[in-house]
Amino acid sequence: MTQVDFHFNAPDKWLYLSRLLRKANAQGKRVGVWGESAKIQRLNQDLWQLGPTDFVPHCWISEAPECVDRSTVVMAENWVQLRSLQGFDVYLNLNHSVPHDLNQVPRLIEVVGPDDEDKASARQRWKHYTQLGFQINRYDLASSGPA
Repeated sequence: MTQVDFHFNAPDKWLYLSRLLRKANAQGKRVGVWGESAKIQRLNQDLWQLGPTDFVPHCWISEAPECVDRSTVVMAENWVQLRSLQGFDVYLNLNHSVPHDLNQVPRLIEVVGPDDEDKASARQRWKHYTQLGFQINRYDLASSGPA
């Protein structure tokens, strides 16, 4: 069964995403990231801004197969293309929509920032995942420290 983790109230969503991916990398996890082009480009830039000792190997799915194979984080605009690759421990959804065909997805993470549009779309995704019978975990970042 798919586990969905919602991380709510991220005061700086992009900084939190970078730290979350840094943590996943340190734990040896491989992450597939799905999002619109502008969001992935932003995340890509933010990952390059991490300190030299915090480097997270990442690439676009369209890059050379050797790069994709060696990267801890693989980013794609196309969910079907991302799902065609094997070996991801977790997926990260940057879109306001729900990815389809979540069969065999072990874990999906949703990070929700402070803006109203982000919160409203997260409520809709939560409802959808509940209807699918997925296990949902809620993490309120307003009451905890950074990832």
